[in-house]
Order: sequence, then C-alpha cells, then structure tokens
Amino acid sequence: MNQDITFNDLGLNEKILNSIKKAGFVKPSPIQAQAIPIVLAGYDMVGQAHTGTGKTAAFSLPVLNNIDTKNGVELLVITPTRELATQVSDEIYKYGKDLGVKTVTIYGGSSYNRQIEQINKGASVVVATPGRMLDLLKKGVLKNFTPTTVVLDEADEMLDMGFLDDIQEIFKYLPKQRQTLLFSATMPEPIKKLANKILKEPQFVSITQGETTNKDIKQLYYVIDENERDVAILRLIEAENPEKAVVFCRTKSETDRLSTILMQNSLLAKPLHGDMAQREREQTIRAFKNGDIDILVATDVAARGIHVDGISHVFNYHIPFDAESYVHRIGRTGRAGSKGKAITLLTPLEFKELKRIKQKVKTDMELAFIPTKNDIKENKKKELVDDILNQHIFEDAVNILDMLKEEIDEEQILLKLISYALKDYSIKGPNYIGIPKEKLVAILERANKKTNDNKRGRRFSRRRGSSSNQNRRGRRR
Repeated sequence: MNQDITFNDLGLNEKILNSIKKAGFVKPSPIQAQAIPIVLAGYDMVGQAHTGTGKTAAFSLPVLNNIDTKNGVELLVITPTRELATQVSDEIYKYGKDLGVKTVTIYGGSSYNRQIEQINKGASVVVATPGRMLDLLKKGVLKNFTPTTVVLDEADEMLDMGFLDDIQEIFKYLPKQRQTLLFSATMPEPIKKLANKILKEPQFVSITQGETTNKDIKQLYYVIDENERDVAILRLIEAENPEKAVVFCRTKSETDRLSTILMQNSLLAKPLHGDMAQREREQTIRAFKNGDIDILVATDVAARGIHVDGISHVFNYHIPFDAESYVHRIGRTGRAGSKGKAITLLTPLEFKELKRIKQKVKTDMELAFIPTKNDIKENKKKELVDDILNQHIFEDAVNILDMLKEEIDEEQILLKLISYALKDYSIKGPNYIGIPKEKLVAILERANKKTNDNKRGRRFSRRRGSSSNQNRRGRRR
C-alpha cells in the first residue's frame, strides 16, 4: 500500500473531509485506506484487523459520505457489548454532526420506549447490541426500518459471547438488498460460515498479512515456577510502571484474589468478571477510563467490553488456552497507533501452549527475565536523577534552603533531600524471581531434544510401516 496516500485520495466529499480534519486525522490507517474505496463503491466486505486500527472510521466515513438524512435509518452497526456500542456511536456522531446525522445507541438495561422513539424520530444511524436489536425487531415497533448498510463489528467477540444465533435471526428482518460489512480480528470457522451466508461476493481486506497481532505491541514472556505468579506480577508491574494495565486471569475467583493482593500493595486495582452486577461493571470500566483506577484484573469474557484507549500494558497471569484469546487479550493495548506491551507468565509445563500460540498467530514473542531488586533499584536511581534534573525550582525552595543552611552544610542538605525522596521506596519479594537463565537453557534444550526425537521416531515408524506394507503386498503376490 502507498504510504503517502491521504484522505483526499479516497473519493470522499468535501463535507466528510472537513469532519475528518476536525477529528484530527492526518492520514488514513491501513484498514481505512483499503476499506473506504470498497465501501464507497457499494461492495460487501470482510475486514480482518485487530482492535484499535481505525475500523469505525473505515466503515462509517464512506457510509456517511453517501447518507441521506431524509431516508430514516441507513446504517445499522451491531457490536458485542454496550460499552463498545457507546464508543462506536460517539465516534460516528463526531464524524456526522456537521452533516445533520442523528445517531441512536440501542442496548439492554435502558428504556424500550425511549429507544423506539429516538429511532422513529428520524435517526440515520443505529448502533446496537444483538439482544436488544433482536427484541425490537421481533416486536415490530420500528417504522420503515430498512438500513441500506449493515455492519457486524468485532464478529469473533460476538461468537465468543454466544450471540451467533441472535445475529443470524436479526438478518431475517433486514432488507435482502443491502450492503453488509463484517469486521473481525480472527476468522474462526463459524465466522467464515456466517460471512458466506450473509455477504454477497464480498471483497476481502486484511491488514494482518498472515498475522493477527499488532506490530505496535511488544510481546514478552517470562518463565516462572507455579508458586511465583503473584510475586512475579507485582515485580513486573513495579518495573514497568504502566499507565493503564489489564491483568487477565482464567477464573472469577482468581480475579478477586489477585486484585486484593494488588490493592494490598498500594496499587489502584479492581476486578472485572461476569458475576458482578451490570451497574458495578460499568462503574469499574468508567473508573478505569477516567484514571481513578490504573489496573483491571479481568476474565476473558468480562474484558470483551474493555475498549479503552491508553492501555499501555496487558499482563497474562496465565497463558490463555487458545490463540484467539491471546489475540483478543493483547489487542487491548497498542491501539490507534500508540505503543503497547504484552507480558505473559508461564511455567516450563506450558511451553507447548506457548509454541502452539506462536505458530498459529505467527508472531514474535521474546523471552525475558524478571528484574531483580538490584535491577529495579538501579533503574529507580536513574529515574530519580532525571526527575531532579528536570524539576522546576519553586520560589519557596530558596527560602527553605536558606533555613536549612542555618542548621547543616550543603552536602548534608543534599544527602538528606535525596534520602527523603528514597525513604518510602522499598521493593518487596525475593531478589530473584523466575527460572534462572542457565537452568532455563537446559530445560529448553531437553524440550527441543524430546521434540526432535519424537519427530525422528514418527518418521522411522512411517518408514517401517511402509516397508512392512510392501513386504505384505509381495507375499500376497
């Protein structure tokens, strides 16, 4: 793809180009550059791209380009969660407000009557979760609901959340003559079958080039003993100092336990899982967005609603069970062109899972070693030096220095001030965490030798089997 391409080259009209300029976009992302001309031309499309690549603009800008606000609902977007529905709706509103486009968000837990009234009053765009959308269609309460473009956003997440049947039923109520766009980070078999069923001769756009992870995400794994998970997470959070982070756990009870441990260590953390009431879940995500908490400890399903910019780190407390979960997890970071880091903890017994994910996702995951207490102390010293060098000098500092000089000499003042800055800082846990490099190399060599021996054994068995078959055929002759 031409790196110099601009929004002016994509065939969008002046009004949309002005909206793009107001939104602060400089040049299209790869998915936007490839998808916008296809959508403008009216084709159905399958777009494979990870979260945070600009998919909303990729489908909404060309649809808004051709929208007629007198025709009622022309764009229907179906998303897996109410949080994502709200985010997508807000973004489309931003692009369409100067065009007089009215956007309505539809999800469960809100008033039916109000949502029906908003749609029937002349909405041009509806962004909905599957359950509530299907309810409204079944009730037959929407007037002239004939969207010309229908978008399935995060289709694989909807599959994981059990919405596939609802989605297929929704399409029974929609016009046969329509443009359908499907976006998904991964393409499991049920999504491929769905695409074949609801799309007509679609164009395919993939910015993954055989990979489903984001190049802006640095991926690391640390090999530990099973009993070191808690101290390893604490040490890595301390070393990385994330702006916003999500720690993924396998079970609800694990999220509660680990979030408690993090809070006991003075970290602003909260759990997020399916047993929480919807209101509590929304409050937690809102607090995370607003910066009232820095770390979410979440299960996979609960985290489907996390579409928050500014997540600098994702931690896998356990390696996920499959490649799709891994892609979804790390897709929470490295969004919209920002850099992110994905960190996975695993034991030597989990090397097979690691290898399977690396092969399926076709990604580079780098082996790293957990920093020791001394490593962190040295880094903190350097940070403190930088902070002091860059510190603005306040007017009162001069007066305080004069007061101190009356009591002690300048060198003592400096040493005491530095000690004051260091006094509340202590590093918890053992000095060394994780399997030492020498021991790990030996474990990896044994694992590779075993794999190679197994391969040779299988080849030898096949050769013997082939030879035996030939002998048997010879005897029959």
